[in-house]
Amino acid sequence: MLRFLLLLAAMALFTLGLLTVYPVPDWAPWKVGILAGEFGHWLVAAALSLATFAWFARAGAGWWAGATIVPALVAGGLLLRPSWQAWRIGAELPAQLSAAFGPHSPVRAPFSPAAFFEPDSAPVPVRTLLVTPDLPLDLYAAPRAAAPCVIMIHGGGWDSGDRTQLAHLNHWIARRGYAVAAISYRLAPQHHWPAQRDDVLAAIAFLKSRAPELGLDPAKFILFGRSAGGQIAQAVGYTAADPAIRGVVALYAPSDLIFGYVNTHENDAIKSPALMRQFLGGTPETARANYESASAIFHVTPRSPPTLLAHGAIDTLSWHRHSERLAVRLREARVAHAYVALPWATHGFEFNLHGPGGQLTTFALEWFLAAVTK
Repeated sequence: MLRFLLLLAAMALFTLGLLTVYPVPDWAPWKVGILAGEFGHWLVAAALSLATFAWFARAGAGWWAGATIVPALVAGGLLLRPSWQAWRIGAELPAQLSAAFGPHSPVRAPFSPAAFFEPDSAPVPVRTLLVTPDLPLDLYAAPRAAAPCVIMIHGGGWDSGDRTQLAHLNHWIARRGYAVAAISYRLAPQHHWPAQRDDVLAAIAFLKSRAPELGLDPAKFILFGRSAGGQIAQAVGYTAADPAIRGVVALYAPSDLIFGYVNTHENDAIKSPALMRQFLGGTPETARANYESASAIFHVTPRSPPTLLAHGAIDTLSWHRHSERLAVRLREARVAHAYVALPWATHGFEFNLHGPGGQLTTFALEWFLAAVTK
C-alpha cells in the first residue's frame, strides 16, 4: 500500500511539473499553474526524497522502483525549470530595461534563490476614501511627501474582483516610496465599457484634487493593471492624453479584444467570449466601437506613455500574443517599452512575490517606476 501511495505521489509531482511546460487544460483549475510555476521549487525536495527512497527500497520491488524513480526525478527537473529560466532571463533583464527606460541602480539581482526565503514587506497605513459614494479606493501611504501614485486596477474578467486583490504587492510598492491607490470600478454586465474607463478617470481627477492633502504629486501617476485591469489601464493610458499619466504597467492583459474574441472559443477556461459580450455590450459585429475603444492596440501613438508588459507563455486565460502584438506596435511608434516574457508562467505569476515570476516582475517594476517618475 505504501509503495502504491509513493508511486501516486511521484506521478502527481510529475503531472504538476508538466504545467511548467504546457498550459493548464481548460477543464482543470487554472491556479494549479501558479502552484507549479511559482511555488514548485519548494516541492523539488519531495520529488528527490521519493526517488531516493525508491532507490534504496528497490530490492525485490520489481517494476515499482523504476516507475517511482523516473517520474520523481523528471518532476524535480521540471519544477526547477522556472528558476533556471528566471535566472537566464534575469541575466539579460537589466540591459533590456536600461535600453528601454534608461539606466538605474537596482538594489538587488533580478533573480536569486535566496529571495525565496525573504519575508513579505511590512504593511503600510491604508486609508479608504470615496471617489463617489459607490466607488471607494484604498490609499496605501508612501513614506515620503509628494509621492508619485500608482493607480492599481484589479482584474476579474470585468464582472468580478475588487480593490483588495493581491494587496501584498501594494504594500511592497508603497515601501519603495510610491503611494498606491487601489481603485474600484463598475462591473459588467450591469455596466458596459466605457463606464470602467470613466471610473478610472474619475479616480485620477479625485486624487489630483486632493493631492496636497494626501501627500501625492499631482503630476505623477502610473496606471497598473493585471488581466482585465491591465486592459483598462492600457486603454485609459493611451487615450486620456494626460501628461500626468507617466506610465502604464500591464500584466497578462488582453490588448486587442477583437483579436481575442475571434481567437478563442465559447468553452475556454473562463468562457471569455461571453465575458467580452457582457463587458462590451455585444459581439465585434454588433458593438465594434466599444471593442475598438477598449483595445489599446488601436490607440498607440508616439505620445503614448512608457509601458511595461509582462506575460506568461502558457497563460490559459489571456493569450501571450496580446502582449507580443502590443509590444510590436509600441516599437513601431517608438514608445519606450519593455516586454518581459516568462516561458513557464501562467496567469497570476506575481502572486508569489518571492517566486521566479514575482522576482522578475518586481525587479522590472522597481526599475520602471524609478525611470518614469524622475
